[in-house]
Amino acid sequence: MAYKYLVIVESPAKAKTIEKYLGKNYKVVASVGHIRDLPKSKMGVDTENNYEPHYISIRGKGDVIKSLKTAAKKAEKVYLAADPDREGEAIAWHLSFLLGLDLNDKNRVVFNEITKEAVKSAFKEPRTINLDLVDAQQARRILDRLVGYSLSPILWRKVKKGLSAGRVQSVALKIIIDRENDIRKFIPEEYWSIDGNFQKAKKKFKANFWGLDGKKKKLPNAEAVKEVTTRINGKEYDVTKVEKKERKRNPALPFTTSSLQQEAARKLNFRTRKTMMVAQQLYEGIALGKQGTVGLITYMRTDSTRIADSAKAEVAEYIEKNYGSEFSAHGGRKVKNAQGAQDAHEAIRPSSVLRAPNEIKQYLDKDQLKLYTLIWSRLVASQMTPAVLDTMKVTLEQNGVIFIANGAKVKFKGFMQVYVEGRDDGKEDKENILPDLVEGDKVNALDIEPKQHFTQPPARFSEATLIRSLEENGVGRPSTYAPTLETIQRRYYVKLTNKRFEPTELGEIVNSLIVEFFPQIVDVHFTASMEGDLDKIGIGQEKWVEVVDRFYRPFEKELTNAEEKIEKIQIKDEPAGFDCDLCGHPMVIKLGRYGKFYACSNFPECRNTKAIVKEIGVTCPVCKEGQVIERKSKKNRLFYGCSRYPDCDFTSWDKPIGRPCPKCGQYLVEKKVKGGKQVVCINGDYEENVQK
Repeated sequence: MAYKYLVIVESPAKAKTIEKYLGKNYKVVASVGHIRDLPKSKMGVDTENNYEPHYISIRGKGDVIKSLKTAAKKAEKVYLAADPDREGEAIAWHLSFLLGLDLNDKNRVVFNEITKEAVKSAFKEPRTINLDLVDAQQARRILDRLVGYSLSPILWRKVKKGLSAGRVQSVALKIIIDRENDIRKFIPEEYWSIDGNFQKAKKKFKANFWGLDGKKKKLPNAEAVKEVTTRINGKEYDVTKVEKKERKRNPALPFTTSSLQQEAARKLNFRTRKTMMVAQQLYEGIALGKQGTVGLITYMRTDSTRIADSAKAEVAEYIEKNYGSEFSAHGGRKVKNAQGAQDAHEAIRPSSVLRAPNEIKQYLDKDQLKLYTLIWSRLVASQMTPAVLDTMKVTLEQNGVIFIANGAKVKFKGFMQVYVEGRDDGKEDKENILPDLVEGDKVNALDIEPKQHFTQPPARFSEATLIRSLEENGVGRPSTYAPTLETIQRRYYVKLTNKRFEPTELGEIVNSLIVEFFPQIVDVHFTASMEGDLDKIGIGQEKWVEVVDRFYRPFEKELTNAEEKIEKIQIKDEPAGFDCDLCGHPMVIKLGRYGKFYACSNFPECRNTKAIVKEIGVTCPVCKEGQVIERKSKKNRLFYGCSRYPDCDFTSWDKPIGRPCPKCGQYLVEKKVKGGKQVVCINGDYEENVQK
């Protein structure tokens, strides 16, 4: 079919959606991501000639480039509609070079959402390629290449082959290891609490010890507790003070990339990579029956919380119609973006609030529906009125011993009607309703219970809390979080244990070398200021060559120093405690790229290796011979299998517990459920109470 205009986007899904909007005069094709990049086989940056990059066509993209050139020759005009960010601008620039397009031509089209109105509007106002944004992306790419291709060979020579180091990943690794060192140095301190259960007119409530004789008192040990309990005389307490207040609670702001990744981890148990993959699908377009293919959300890489006025108006109308005028904030709160936010485009929101999750759920798979519902709910809640809570603080006293009870009751739900932000500790805010008490009342203590506690070390980072730490420190940008976390795991510098990052021995070795010889690379403030410089390039306030040069000249001296002073590190093999079943030589534990494994000490003559497995103390419920062991899937997800595999193919995502079902005789497994663990039969006709 003949066409006048050629439009090039990155992904086939996006191409399919946009072509339906533009009509028969337009042909929309995909470059399938980047088509030109620095070579993999060498540095590709001329450090003696203004850091001139040597770009080449990406291997395997020859046919794509050929078809793009053929299609471009047939068109009167070529439009470049890559994503609306620095990387998209760079892709457009590379396409312009390969297709021989004029950089002064207004052929760059950007839209924040893939809807018919947004796309058609964008094509009415094409612009030239923004070379400042291209330079900012080019500077980032060159800086990352200079660091990666300079440090990695040193690690190969001094530690072991296959290692790598990167500009942002090295900072992330150091943050994880610093936290681990804090945990190791942590010395628990004893402290006590005294909790009381009280009653007034058959209504029970809890209160906690606060102090003695009008002064707050800490309880560091049993002696301090005894001082309090010996003062308690009988069960009757006086209500000496009642404070009632009305407190407002504001809704969370609309999603940025970082806050979406964190909330999807907390509420949906999504890994960062999965969140971005599903968000990409929602952005590029979903077929909604007779409505056709529609981009359901705005662009998912952003650090802005700004919402377009048209979207605010639509949401306000929706809230008034569906919840009532008293729930609408009529345009929402005025908010400032976080310091350092680029604000290139809006927050992540539904392209139309009128597409409520329930109305389009039949067109979405379960993951798309979960994430879309989260994004939709967050936007609607952000434009609703604050929740109003009645709070009550009651002071109870007997013989100078003071207990305090705090209560809260939702008076007006406001935004909480739709959505409440999750918490990193996994707990939920619950109402605590106290009896209607007044000063001078008397209440009875049902029991007074002293409890011993010990302070806990800081928690290891989850994906959500690590992303928050990177963001708070100004390290990286929305597009870098997912690949950074993926890289440090793929290199086996860290591992996820119970969904928390734990550094490996290899990660600690690499980090110690970089900290000692390349302190700037892992300095959080230096990395944050570098991000600021990249932002300045993007708005024309800095020249990219000067920014790169300011970094590289001192870095070059550090490289020379490291090459001379770092001694070869020998990672010693550990004795495994048993002999090779092929040649009889002792087996050892080696540290490989993907973790530790058993290998024969007679290598290379004998190449016998075995995976290190962990038995759970349960006999295989299928073959009755092997032991159930922990295994990892290709996506690093824990599952259980028989040690006799492949002779026995038993596998289970849930942990077998070694007991048969009392109803049918099949085996029981332990499932993780909200609030704890539950033992169930694999046939699903038997279950035991949830263990907290």
